[in-house]
Amino acid sequence: MEENMEDSQSQKGCKECCERCVGSLPWASLIATILLYMGVALFCGCSHEALSGTVTILQNYFEVIRAPGDTVDVFTIIDILKYIIYGLAAGFFILGVLLLVEGFFTTGAIRELYGEFKISACGRCLTAFLMCVAYLFFLLWLGVTAFTSLPVFMFFNVWSMCQNTSLVEGANLCLDLRQFGAVTINAERKLCTNTKKFTSMCESNELDLTFHLFVCALAGAGAAVIAMVHFLMALAANWGYLKDASRMQKYEDIKSKEEQELHDIHSTRSKERLNAYT
Repeated sequence: MEENMEDSQSQKGCKECCERCVGSLPWASLIATILLYMGVALFCGCSHEALSGTVTILQNYFEVIRAPGDTVDVFTIIDILKYIIYGLAAGFFILGVLLLVEGFFTTGAIRELYGEFKISACGRCLTAFLMCVAYLFFLLWLGVTAFTSLPVFMFFNVWSMCQNTSLVEGANLCLDLRQFGAVTINAERKLCTNTKKFTSMCESNELDLTFHLFVCALAGAGAAVIAMVHFLMALAANWGYLKDASRMQKYEDIKSKEEQELHDIHSTRSKERLNAYT
């Protein structure tokens, strides 16, 4: 009988411990962190490989070569974009960790209702600072998403030209890199539909793979934008909870102080009455 009671108590204790652990998790920040990491990883990986595929297409089919010396050309810009991708990946990784840790601390303070650090002035300032940082990164990522849509539009035009030439016989369309700013105005790099290079480019895997990689990168950027919006919603909710908790704590402190003063007044009067009788 005693063993059954001990087993039931241990099972009850494990159940309460699991419920406490699950209830103390910041699910909003956790979901936003997972979505942010998935979106950033998809964007960075696909963008890096798509830029490498773009270099291959420019060299093999448009015969674009690197400019000698320190001249800035399309290949230099692609290399700079790759380094920017590395920086974005590192920055958003650190940001995701900070926001997730803040979510854990805030959720713990809310579960305890009146925590010590998070509802203090320093804790509220930290939450407000992270909210501003998340908003700046949200604007930055909106710009990245808009910029990612440009190569998708360019490769979609090329893919449409490939489809149109296969459907319409005798069509003579030309693709000029000067329209996209890939080369200077003086450097003429045209590729017309009646050439073998254009046909081989349309039939190659580089064009199709690069186009779909840019589409996946755009999807990853969109997922990261949704994650940043989710983070902003969670931070705004945490800020409101912490502000209300701080006000409630001040109210409880004032209430306890008044009760202590009333208790002191009653005890003083009782002593005065006792002295008067004696």
